[in-house]
Amino acid sequence: MNPLKNLSVIRKLVQIAAFALLVYGSSLGAYHLADKLTHALPALSCAFDHNGSDICALIPVQHQLGHRLGPVITSGGDILMGLMPTLITLGTFLFFFIFLNKAFCGWICPLGTFQEFMYMLGQKLGLQPTENVDQKIVRKGRPIKWFMLLFLIFVFPLLSGVGFVNHDLMDPFCKICPSRFITTLANGDASQLHVDTASTTTIVLTVIADFLFGLVIVLSLTVRQPFCRICPILALNAVFRKLGLLRLIKNASSRCDKCGLCAKACPMDIEEIHTEMEKKNVLFEDCTLCGRCVEFCPEQDVLQMKYTVIPVFSADPKYFKDRNKAQKKWEKNNLMAKLGNNRKPAGDSPA
Repeated sequence: MNPLKNLSVIRKLVQIAAFALLVYGSSLGAYHLADKLTHALPALSCAFDHNGSDICALIPVQHQLGHRLGPVITSGGDILMGLMPTLITLGTFLFFFIFLNKAFCGWICPLGTFQEFMYMLGQKLGLQPTENVDQKIVRKGRPIKWFMLLFLIFVFPLLSGVGFVNHDLMDPFCKICPSRFITTLANGDASQLHVDTASTTTIVLTVIADFLFGLVIVLSLTVRQPFCRICPILALNAVFRKLGLLRLIKNASSRCDKCGLCAKACPMDIEEIHTEMEKKNVLFEDCTLCGRCVEFCPEQDVLQMKYTVIPVFSADPKYFKDRNKAQKKWEKNNLMAKLGNNRKPAGDSPA
């Protein structure tokens, strides 16, 4: 299969370019990027990376609630004026989000890219992948991202601002976010890998952060997108997904309930893509608009990625056959297979 006609290859190239821009942007000759393009990216790009070109919306929201809205509430000031910075951040977030919708997760996010490449590394090392996580685990895990969005992004920073909890909980999510480690380590800065002993709260948060970072690395080798499943930016994107111009559409046919290949291909294990037969809009809350379900759908135009009403990528039987062959070839070509072939006696022939 021509790599330039393979959507997954195209997406990987976009991800690599986005990673380079977001993690090393101010070091790539773009001096003005050192001050960041915005503070409201709909993807996890960390403010602790001083060479980056952008930061996600989560850290300014936490700081604005804690440093601006909280003190205004305690002093009896104008609530709207205290809330205005947060509204501006979310407005900028929406401006970006509308153009690409949740594709910011599947095509742009540095942490998402890191997890995908770790999974590819696991495949090449011959590790046994978890092709599909059990649906009971998937369903139980889905509320976690909403819990993290509500409490770590909104509740604790605001409570810190009004003095109900200590200052160390002003930005609790950023203190545990794996993107903080990945983007800084990518720039040769290992200072974030530590245990902060300033207080009991910082000890707990940094221990959680170090453990979570290690867990993401280990799980990513055999499980697709482990952190994405609980990421609060995915939840925030899900809130506004109906406003985005890029959408995932399903034109269900009588054969849709037969194969389930779309759900099997989905890195987020969204079974509803396969089982939904009524709704045309199948951009579910966990979807990252990576397009793999469309790639692995064998029925003409049953699944489509559309920009407003314009199809940009549609399921196609011929593409499916070529893509399926390319996928099997990719999975077969790994280190363990090569080692196994090298150990065969000279007289043996391949099966």
